[in-house]
Amino acid sequence: MITIQELLFNRGLDRQAKTKLVRHKDTRIDLYNAYRTNRELFLKYQQQQSKEVFTGVDYIISFIGEQGLLSRFVGVYKVLRCRQLPKTQISVIKTPYQIEYDFEEILRFDDLKERVMVKWSNAISWHQWIKNEMEVIEIHPGLHYKHFTDYSDFILDFSELKEIITNGYNDWKRMLSGVKGIYLISDTKTGKLYVGSAYGEDGIWGRWNSYVSTNGHGGNKQLKELVGKKKDYADNFQFSILMILPKTITADQAIEKERLLKNKLGTNSFGLNSN
Repeated sequence: MITIQELLFNRGLDRQAKTKLVRHKDTRIDLYNAYRTNRELFLKYQQQQSKEVFTGVDYIISFIGEQGLLSRFVGVYKVLRCRQLPKTQISVIKTPYQIEYDFEEILRFDDLKERVMVKWSNAISWHQWIKNEMEVIEIHPGLHYKHFTDYSDFILDFSELKEIITNGYNDWKRMLSGVKGIYLISDTKTGKLYVGSAYGEDGIWGRWNSYVSTNGHGGNKQLKELVGKKKDYADNFQFSILMILPKTITADQAIEKERLLKNKLGTNSFGLNSN
C-alpha cells in the first residue's frame, strides 16, 4: 500500500512540519469545476473559514472530495498568516466567516496535482493531521481526469471531453456508450445553447466522439462556422446531458424528444440550432 504521506515525503515535504490533510467538499459549489476554471474562487473558498482550523499549522495538503471517500489531490500550501475579520464578512458561498488565511502554494508537487486519488480515512473529519495515513487508490495518467458518477452530475469542458475520448477512459466509455440521449452544448463566451441527440449504435459516446474528431463542431452548421473562424473556439464549449434515452429508442423518437427540448430552451430562435 502506498500512502499520500509516502508520496509527498519522498518528494521533499518536510516530515517535521505541522501539516494537515484537508478535504474540501460542498454541495453549494462545484469545487472541482471552480479549481479548473476559476482558481481564484477556489482559493478564496479555501482561505475563508469560520474557525481557526489552520492556526499553528505549517502546511495543508489540499484535496477535493468526490464520490464516497474518494479525494483528489490538488496541491500543498504553506500557511503564511491568519486574519481576524468582522462578523459581517460574507464568504464566496454566502455564509458568514471571521477567519481568513493567506497561503503560498508549494510548486514542487505540480506533476501530482489532480492525478492522485486517495481514500479519505474519515468522511466526517474534513481536516486531519498528517499522521493519519491515507491510501493512494489511483494515480491517473491524465492531468484532469474525473470519475464518471452519474449522467446528471457533470459538465465537461471541451478539453476534458477530448481527454476522456482520446484516452478511452473505461468508466466514461462504458456508461456513455450504453445509452442514447439528448445533450446540451453551452457556448460560455456568448451564452448560446445547442441541443443535440445521440441515437447511433455507440450512444452518446459515439456522438461526442465526432465532436472531438472535428475539433468541436460535430458537423453542425453554426458550430462549424464558429470553429472555422477561430481554431481554438471549441475551448468555450461545455457538454452535458439533458435526457437519457433507452438503447431501444428509434431515431424518429429521439429526434422528437430533441425537438421538444429545443422548443423548451428556444435554441432555434436564440441559440445555435439551425433547424
